Parts: sequence; structure tokens; C-alpha cells
Amino acid sequence: MTDRLLRIDSIDTRYGESHILFDLSLAVDRGEIVALVGRNGAGKTTTLRSIMGLTPPTNGTITKDADRLDGLDPHEIRKRGISWIPEERRVFGSLTVAENLRLAAHSGDGDQANRFEEIYAQFPRLDERRAQKAGTMSGGEQQMLAIARALLGPETDLLLLDEPSEGLAPQIVDDVAEIIRELNERGVTVLLVEQNAEMALELADRAYVLETGEIVHESTAAELLDDRETMEGYLGVK
Repeated sequence: MTDRLLRIDSIDTRYGESHILFDLSLAVDRGEIVALVGRNGAGKTTTLRSIMGLTPPTNGTITKDADRLDGLDPHEIRKRGISWIPEERRVFGSLTVAENLRLAAHSGDGDQANRFEEIYAQFPRLDERRAQKAGTMSGGEQQMLAIARALLGPETDLLLLDEPSEGLAPQIVDDVAEIIRELNERGVTVLLVEQNAEMALELADRAYVLETGEIVHESTAAELLDDRETMEGYLGVK
């Protein structure tokens, strides 16, 4: 029996007069990495924004642990254990690594001292750069900082990642992928939006393909990787 953590049922989402998501449904089970892949403009980021209440759906429902999320403000959704790391990462470039983490910790509950040390143990590169300004770090290091910040707020059991490999060198992409894998092994469920389909599918358990706001394919990640016709037709991967 599956342990369903997140469920999206038949949502429609619009930006003003533009209809972006059409009757979209997907599910994420506890402990999974689920990849949501598709071409640019397919609606992947809008799906994450719909979950977080930043672009609320006009129809349909979104639930976590069977509790309704649609209709809640983003900060209330965050308190329910969902953290979103946007494509732009949004670290504070003029602040040090340590200052970025302290700001994130202020949104959490209780004593954060032990959690700081856990974060530094988990991200040794950030430990080495505690006093370095975030804006002077590489894109990969800033991505690590963004993930670390997400883990320091209210306790997270579902992480929404939007294009974590964007703009990164191949070796750094591998490092970020390993961090995502380790987080998942520690019990964090992941919904991964990624333009780099092969990277996402190598990480994921299951996958959905999004095309112009509609789910057009659902399978295990391994099955999609082997389905070269679908990979080329919908994702442009040969």
C-alpha cells in the first residue's frame, strides 16, 4: 500500500487571462523522488507555484497527507512541511553563508544550534565558506546554500526543487544530484522539476512529462529513460 504524501487532482491554473495548467493531476508518495520534466514553457514551474499557493489554481484540489493546501497562504503551506527552492535560488548575495543560514533559521522553531552543525556536516563546502559572501560563490555552491536554507526553516518533509542544475558545470551537476539523493535517503521526499531530463530521470523513482500544461506521460523514471520515442518526441532528447 502506498503512502501518499502529495496529491494534485484536476487543477487549472491561470496567469491573468492565460490558461497555463489544464486538468493536471499527479501524486508523490512518501520517500520518493518524482521528476516533472518537459520543454521550456510547459508549465513545470507553474505546477510548483500552484502547490505553494503563489499562483493558486482556479479549479481542482491539492492535498498533503490528505489535508487541503489549495486556498492557503504560502507561509501556511510552508508550515506544513513543504519547502520550495526556485530556479533563481534567491540567496542573499551581500550576506555571508553563515548570515544566510541564520536568517533561514529564524523562520523555524526552537533551538537551531544543533541544526546548524548538522547542515555544515552535510554540506562541508558551506562549512569551509561560512564567512564568505554568498554572491561571490559559484552557482553550484549557491545551489547548495539554497538547499541548506530550505532545510533550516520549519521542518521539511517535501522539497520542491525547480531546475537545480540550471547554469551549472557538469561536475557540479553531479555534486548537486548527489546532495538530492542523500537528502532523499535521509527521509526527504522530492518533487524535482528539471530541464536536464536525463539527470532528473537517473535520480527519480517515477516521472511525469508535462506538455503545454497537460500531463502526457507517466511511468517509472527507468521506463521513461528507455523510451527513446517519448524522450525525443516530448523532451527533444535523442
